[in-house]
Amino acid sequence: MSRAKRKLDHIRHALSHEHNVYNHFDDVNIVHQSLTGLNFDQLHLSAHVGELTLSSPIFVNAMTGGGGEQTLSINRNLARAAAETGIGMAVGSQMSAIKDPSERLSYEIARRENKEGVLFANVGSEASLEQAKSAVEMIDANALQIHLNTLQELIMPEGDRDFSGRLHKIETIVNQSEVPVIVKEVGYGMSREAIQKLIELGVRYIDVGGRGGTNFSKVENMRRTKPFASFDNWGIPTPMSLLEAKQLEEDYDLTILGSGGIRHGVDGAKTIVLGAKSFGMAGVLLKVLVEEGYESLIEQIEHIKKELKMVMMLTNSKNVEELGTAAFTLNGATKEWAQQRINV
Repeated sequence: MSRAKRKLDHIRHALSHEHNVYNHFDDVNIVHQSLTGLNFDQLHLSAHVGELTLSSPIFVNAMTGGGGEQTLSINRNLARAAAETGIGMAVGSQMSAIKDPSERLSYEIARRENKEGVLFANVGSEASLEQAKSAVEMIDANALQIHLNTLQELIMPEGDRDFSGRLHKIETIVNQSEVPVIVKEVGYGMSREAIQKLIELGVRYIDVGGRGGTNFSKVENMRRTKPFASFDNWGIPTPMSLLEAKQLEEDYDLTILGSGGIRHGVDGAKTIVLGAKSFGMAGVLLKVLVEEGYESLIEQIEHIKKELKMVMMLTNSKNVEELGTAAFTLNGATKEWAQQRINV
């Protein structure tokens, strides 16, 4: 199967499959503060994400690239929306364009449509330093994502099976990159042990990419005649993974980003409360764009920003940094995880 056909299959299956009915963000309760002396119109959404300054903690997370005219159109509209609403954007894996220059335009369009915005380039953990630099140059990126997707590769019929040299490649890119390097999962979450190992390699930006959003096990299984359905619920849900990462944040000056299963601005606020400096949304935004159109996507992003500011108002937080100190409680499976793994 061609790489372009596979990209289109990913979009189609990601839009068609149902997300888990249970979302672990519902285990997180932000403590309501009845008294506030703030003015809603004066709340600040700007966020400091390590070396990066964003006008909002929201960013469009990596979705797609390559795949021809359909993905070109999707990325064009996502980039336009990011520019119009003032949020960051990550492109999908650029490995296809690095190997086939005819696919570059579906990524380059992001910078053409969003000339001044914050863009993240994206490569797989198999990428060499030269390929990583090529991805950054391709879209004049402000940062680089290196995505980890071991289970997806194992389920994918044409996927990789040899991961033996990847830690060295990540270390080389991190040490020689001219832009911040964010190592991210694609929906299986990160454990404290994995994050500790990445820290030892020099990584200081982590997107936990937890279970709860687009399920690439299901996406790839839908392309198989004999699926590995037993792995459809594999991984660490996003709130639990954020708690794992938070244990290491202060000791190592770690910058945490959250993604995976974020449905709205309240979930986004919960990622901030759990230690993230910024949060990425993918499937929710893609679905609105494809099914309802560009203007609805703009409305959705602005609605999410308003929800985030409402949580700030209800926690007496005048900015995102203060929101990160808001009190919270845990229940259900997330509380049990925290008790067993984090001793809270």
